[in-house]
Amino acid sequence: MAGAEGDDSLYPIAVLIDELRNEDVQLRLNSIKKLSTIALALGVERTRTELLPFLTDTIYDEDEVLLALAEQLGSFTVLVGGPEYVHCLLVRAPLRSNQDSVRLLAVEACVSIATLLPQEDLEALVMPTLRQAAEDKSWRVRYMVADKFSELQKAVGPEITKNDLVPAFQNLLKDCEAEVRAAAANKVKEFCENLPEDSRETIIMTHVLPCVKELVSDTNQHVKSALASVIMGLSTILGKDNTVEHLLPLFLAQLKDECPEVRLNIISNLDCVNEVIGIRQLSQSLLPAIVELAEDAKWRVRLAIIEYMPLLAGQLGVEFFDEKLNSLCMAWLVDHVYAIREAATCNLMKLVEKFGAEWAQNTIVPKVLSMSNDPNYLHRMTTLFCINALSEVCGQEITTKHMLPVVLKMASDQVANVRFNVAKCLQKIGPVLDSSALQAEVKPVLEILATDQDMDVKYFAQEAISGILAPGITLHLSSSLLQEVHF
Repeated sequence: MAGAEGDDSLYPIAVLIDELRNEDVQLRLNSIKKLSTIALALGVERTRTELLPFLTDTIYDEDEVLLALAEQLGSFTVLVGGPEYVHCLLVRAPLRSNQDSVRLLAVEACVSIATLLPQEDLEALVMPTLRQAAEDKSWRVRYMVADKFSELQKAVGPEITKNDLVPAFQNLLKDCEAEVRAAAANKVKEFCENLPEDSRETIIMTHVLPCVKELVSDTNQHVKSALASVIMGLSTILGKDNTVEHLLPLFLAQLKDECPEVRLNIISNLDCVNEVIGIRQLSQSLLPAIVELAEDAKWRVRLAIIEYMPLLAGQLGVEFFDEKLNSLCMAWLVDHVYAIREAATCNLMKLVEKFGAEWAQNTIVPKVLSMSNDPNYLHRMTTLFCINALSEVCGQEITTKHMLPVVLKMASDQVANVRFNVAKCLQKIGPVLDSSALQAEVKPVLEILATDQDMDVKYFAQEAISGILAPGITLHLSSSLLQEVHF
């Protein structure tokens, strides 16, 4: 770097370079963090031919300095002249560090550089570093390799993938650390999708699937859960015959897993298998897992399975649903957790959208309305919440003929919370009803509720009257009540 010392304009740069040799670690750190300034002053040619060789030859340093160096070199592509010179950035010093964080950055840098290098340079310039990283003594470095595997696979192309990445991926799936296995398991589907098409099935069946089978019974639930979130996607890659023969036993094993998250991840991805083999082949083994999740002690697990119920219903069909799952959906309506009851109400609406109003009238509506006589007032309120959700999707006839009489009857409930929810319900279903029903049936009940002794009931009744008096709906209310409403 003597050239820098002979040019007065580069004197500040010479000072920074001298600081790189200083015994004071803080000075060296400060200089490292200004490498981009040095590179800009020197220009791309001298950065490549002088600065980078200087760094390679002289930086045998504290881990803290090597970490800063690795961070700086990650953004140096433009400063060395663009992608065609990016190989110059493969400084080896960070890889010699004893600090995990430095070697982690080296892995990230190699993956980034691999995407820019021409294919012919990858084997010599990148793969030695990545092979070393895949077998690093630190699980964090191996984890980083697993986490970046898909990016790496796309960067290096099919030949290096077959020769180097397939064995490396096998090792990561068998790693002694659960965190590494989980990260690799999470990449199984993506890795298989990106394999060369001419040898994809052979590689999966010979090299990947044996590892996957071992992970299905892994001792760590996070590994099994990560695998369960992607394993169903293999069915679309391997086709019907391989799925039935090789994958289906794995799916069923995970459906019976003791960990709820594993079972749930399988259920939530059933659409992949449905496209390939049809859901009927899974039905008998699927149902016990659904029942167990539906009754799980953790309310968040129950909530999650409720959210997937419309998807399952669509896949299983109306007959199977009515026979096996309808009772579960109704049981959720009386769950002791409000969030479950609320989600179950929304679930019913989605089921009616899927199966139709006639199905709702015959199967769902009678059961919902029967809850209006339940001794528990919370369950009676759930009836009203369900009517709020179902009135629009069921339509005017069902709402007027079946739901409205129940709502009106509940206006005399002894619990004030139920009565004011009746008022809110009447306001909600008002747009679905015709004007004659509003005038003859809804109006008298709201007038009574508007004079209720409970302030909340009175308030919501008046709100309902105001809402129903929207343009296009006119009720002939008494003048005294109208004055009270518009007070």
